[in-house]
Amino acid sequence: MPVPELGRSDSTFELKEIELPELKEDQVLLQTIFFSNDPAQRGWIQKDQDADRLYIPPVRPGDLMLAGALCKVLKSTSASVKEGALVQAYVGWTEQAVLDAKAVTSLPDLPGLSPSVFLGALGGPGLTAFFGLKEICKLEEGQEIIVSGAAGATGNVVVQLAKHVFKASKVIAIAGSDDKCEWLKKIGADVALNYKSPSFSADLAQAAKPSYVDCYFDNVGGSILNACLSLIKKHGRVAACGAIAAYNDRSQTVLDNWVEVIMNRITVQGFVVIDYYSRRAEAIDVLSTAVKEGKLSVSGGETIVRCTEFEKVPEVWMRLFSGQNTGKLVTQIADL
Repeated sequence: MPVPELGRSDSTFELKEIELPELKEDQVLLQTIFFSNDPAQRGWIQKDQDADRLYIPPVRPGDLMLAGALCKVLKSTSASVKEGALVQAYVGWTEQAVLDAKAVTSLPDLPGLSPSVFLGALGGPGLTAFFGLKEICKLEEGQEIIVSGAAGATGNVVVQLAKHVFKASKVIAIAGSDDKCEWLKKIGADVALNYKSPSFSADLAQAAKPSYVDCYFDNVGGSILNACLSLIKKHGRVAACGAIAAYNDRSQTVLDNWVEVIMNRITVQGFVVIDYYSRRAEAIDVLSTAVKEGKLSVSGGETIVRCTEFEKVPEVWMRLFSGQNTGKLVTQIADL
């Protein structure tokens, strides 16, 4: 995939300098420290989208690129948010921002852990993994599951929770390199398969048969979804979480095995984590307890890229689409 270039007539992104407004009452001035890089951002900028079909407003030409971030409060006119505090907010791709205090979330102190974990295992990806397993997969002790995109931000948490918290009897993980597969076996996968291997399809079928699996947690769509449909038990479930295989090429979504959904009465359900934000505390309690008990490892679960040139921020984000990250991909643009 080509690296995005700035300053051309056909560039997707343009670098601009803006003047920030003066703080009003109950507002904060933020310095961005870490950006969250998410495959969903690709969908937010898709050209000529029907906004009625999206779960958030699209990013239109001329808009600030939307992104979640961890920030330090430089100034505050709010009694509830103190200067120097670390907060989480959707500031977009910007070095600094002025927001209403109610638009930021203060972060607790976790000794020994980088605050960036709140963009990964204890953030949106962790919540996605937890609610996807509990509410969509409805995974029960002793059941079997396949997880694609397993070395990604959400996938690695799914693998660990499925094995160590939900107590699945078999977790089959799919990733894009042998090194990633070895890491996945260390953190909980019973079987880890490299989808680039010539024997992948046969290896996947061998891992799932003869019992077949109860659930497939789909982070990629495309040909891997197609392959997994024929390996799910009758009345099994698919948690449709992502489709990164087709975000830049819709032709990748060819489902020759779709008849399996009918023949085996498989439930395929899409979900978006924002639907569960009202239950965030429930997930954070489970996730933080899992970290404390050693059931959820955050070591090795993030790739932090230090970006000294702000115009390189889109280039770091693009690494998602070529598999250059293990776990959560985070861009750091300033010191804590």
